[in-house]
Order: sequence, then structure tokens, then C-alpha cells
Amino acid sequence: MKNFGERASRFAQRYVPDPFVLALMLTILVMVVSLPRLNYDLFAVADGWVNGGGSGLWRFLAFSMQMCLILVTGFALAETPLAHSVVERLSSLPKNTRQATTLVSIFAMSAALINWGLGLVLGALLARKVGESARTLGKKIHYPLVCTAGYTGMAVWHGGFSGSAPLKATSSKQLIEILGAEVAESMTPIPTSASIGSWLNLTVIFLCFIVIPLTLAWLAPDDERAEPFSGVIKSESPTEANLNSSLAHRLNHSFVLAFVPAAFGLVWCSQWLLAHGISELNPNIINLFMLSVGLLLHRSPLRYAMAVQKSISGIAGIVLQYPFYAGIMALLVASGIIADLGQLLAGLSGNALCAATFYSAGLINLLIPSGGGQWAIQGPIIMQAASEAGVPTYKVLMALAYGDQWTNL
Repeated sequence: MKNFGERASRFAQRYVPDPFVLALMLTILVMVVSLPRLNYDLFAVADGWVNGGGSGLWRFLAFSMQMCLILVTGFALAETPLAHSVVERLSSLPKNTRQATTLVSIFAMSAALINWGLGLVLGALLARKVGESARTLGKKIHYPLVCTAGYTGMAVWHGGFSGSAPLKATSSKQLIEILGAEVAESMTPIPTSASIGSWLNLTVIFLCFIVIPLTLAWLAPDDERAEPFSGVIKSESPTEANLNSSLAHRLNHSFVLAFVPAAFGLVWCSQWLLAHGISELNPNIINLFMLSVGLLLHRSPLRYAMAVQKSISGIAGIVLQYPFYAGIMALLVASGIIADLGQLLAGLSGNALCAATFYSAGLINLLIPSGGGQWAIQGPIIMQAASEAGVPTYKVLMALAYGDQWTNL
């Protein structure tokens, strides 16, 4: 298994380019395929890319901001003293690799179901802390496998409360934003009770919580082949500002300034949930809740701002790539490719359409490493096909979500 992993790693390093490069390659590919459909008119291709499908390149500005906030609010919550305290306590519990991978994977997946950014950071943080603790206490563990367990939250996130596709399908307005008016009008909004809260999704999550830890435990080598943590042990606690009594310092660290907007945000979320339930959850509700809880747990405006600042580099891909995803979708609409693909898939039976969506989503995920970006490009095709074939749209929606999760592994 180790040799196989090393060969796969070498292959990826040699042949798999940066995600932004993949976005540019996909853009050029769609331009080339669109040329004959637009009578080899270069201006028509350029116009379809910039202005097609509604707003073209700039269609997903609001959507991309929502995805950025999902990441940074989850990251900021992972940086709170409470989160670090929990990680610190858990890190000394495992006695061997099997226990370590089981603990880290279950913890990472549980956090990712709340917020994928939270799961990504806490999973990696716990994996590192487990490695540090094992070295300090003289325990033998295979640290690379424990690191792998730290990323398994990405195998369940799209079925959780920050899943891009399920959250962006709960209202007509959001469907029009992503799928376009023509496709959106042919289907009804999909409540989260039929996607995230469905028995289908709960069963898939339950099976992942069993199969993934068992697989990691099966992969664990014996103690003689353990590869311990070899890095520098350092404190991962949130950075504290220098204490002083200046007015600026007191304002920067004022609990009241953090508490008031956070309390109002949580009150509003509570009232909204009482009025609507979870069926109409959307990214704005999730982001407001995460922002409010993060402010409360950091207990300081400046500490929260510093935690967000640490996460900013993580959203670079979203900021840079989403306009190109929007442009790709716009050109697919302008050239008629989406309509043709939708009609082709509509000829499949219900089970075949779900299976085709699952496997194609897994493949596309390797080219578009963003659940939101994948929903933006693949969503119009599969939703049109589902509507025309009379297949329940929530099943096709979750097939896309599971396909996206699957190849994250």
C-alpha cells in the first residue's frame, strides 16, 4: 500500500496541474467545442463566455462570496480556544495507529458535517496533535495514515450543513441563480428535508462513519513499520495581542462588541428556524450562525478578525476560479451544449441517471475541485435531464453530492 501510494503521489506531482490551470484548460476546451456550434464566430464565442447564460463570467459573484464565508467562518471557529482545548484533550487518548485513525476520522467527519471548513481545519489539527502527543509519550503510530484520517471529513461534507448543492437548491431564487431561469422553472425547489435530512443521506453518512474508520484501521501497519511524527512541536493556540490598557486595546478585545451582534445574529437564526424549519436552509443562514458562534467563542473582535485573516489564503482558489466556472457554464448555455447533454441523459432510466451522475461527478471533481463550482457547471445538465425524464430531482442532486465527495478520497 505504501509503494502504491508513493507511485500515485509521483504521478500526481508530474501530471496533475494546479486547479486554476485546470479551470483555464476547461475554459479553452469548451471554447473549442463551441466554435462549430456558433458558426466559427470568434466574437460569438467570446460574447457567450463573457455574457452568455445571463451574467456570464460574473454570474457567481454572490455565490462565490457565500462559499468564501463558509470556509472562513468554519476556519475561525476551529481557531477558538474551546476548539483547541477539545483537540488537546482528545490527542492523548489513542494508544496505537488504529485507535488514532478511528478517533481522528470520526472527529473530522463529525466536524465536516457541521461545516466543511471546520472539518478540514480541526481534522488536520487533531492529526498533528495526535502525532505530537504520541512522540512526547513514546507511543508508536504511523503518522502519515493519521494525517490521511484528518482529511476524511471531505468524504461526507456535501451531505452536511454546508453542502453547496443541497443548500443552493432550497428556493426558486437560488435555483435561478445557479441553473438559469429555463431549467429552474421546470422543477420545484428541493427542501433540505429531502436532501440533507433524507433517509438516503442519513444512511450514506452512517455507512461512511463505519466503513471509513474500518478501512483506515485495516490499512494500519504494525508497530515495527510505524512512521512517527517528525516535525517541530509548537503551540497552535490562537494568537493573543499584547496586553495593555489603552483605549484601542480595550475596544479591540471588548467582549460586548463581539457579544451584541453575535447575540442578535443567533436570535434572528432562532426565529428563522422556528418559522421555516430546516427545509429552507441556505448558505446565508449557515454563515450567519457560524459567524455569530465564532464571535462568541473568540470573545474578542480582534481575535476573531485575526482568525479570519489566517484563513484568507484558503479562499484564493474560490475567488480566482469561480468566474471561470461561471464563464464555462455561460458558454455551455450559449452554444446549446447543456440542452443537448440534458436531452441525452434524459433518455436514461431513473437508476441509470443517478449512477451516471454519481460517476461523472466523481470524474468532474478531479477537474473542478470545488463542490460549488461543480454544482454550477454540472447542475443545469443533470437537473434538466431529471425534469425531462421524470426522475426525482433530490435523488439526482444527492448523486452529484456523493460523486463529488467520493473522489475527494
